Amino acid sequence: MSAAPGEGAEPRAGAEVAERPVGPGDPTLLAALHARAFPDGPWSARAFGDLLAVPGTRGRLRYRGRQPLAFALWRLLGSEAEILTLATEPAARRQGHAAALLAGVLRDAAAAGAVRVLLEVADDNPAARRLYARQGFSAIALRAGYYRRRGGGRIDAHLLEWRATGN
Repeated sequence: MSAAPGEGAEPRAGAEVAERPVGPGDPTLLAALHARAFPDGPWSARAFGDLLAVPGTRGRLRYRGRQPLAFALWRLLGSEAEILTLATEPAARRQGHAAALLAGVLRDAAAAGAVRVLLEVADDNPAARRLYARQGFSAIALRAGYYRRRGGGRIDAHLLEWRATGN
């Protein structure tokens, strides 16, 4: 089996999509993908390193060969979890990567005892808002002007909540 990106993997033609946990060696890879996914507000490698050092922070990376496709980063805080970011390579969007990661985050959070999961999503990201709605998230608040955009503009964020059933 080929290793994952950042672990000495060699590209393979037609390689299948695989997934692995995010680790302490991944901040540069995560920052690069995040910058392509969110050019208006990319996070630095240092920011990712700092987040990964916080107890309870977890992540998953999807990749094909050596090409990272998408990742999710979340934090478990007792009976709650917070999705910190879910980023997909622009060329890999609408292929189910974010949906697969989100389903895994929800499953893992519930298994770890989280009864609810929170996240913020920009008002100008209708594809993400639809994805979260399909997974059972509902809006609980609006954060006016939360996200900065290039040129100094601001956009609202919807605070969304998902509740586990059976917990």
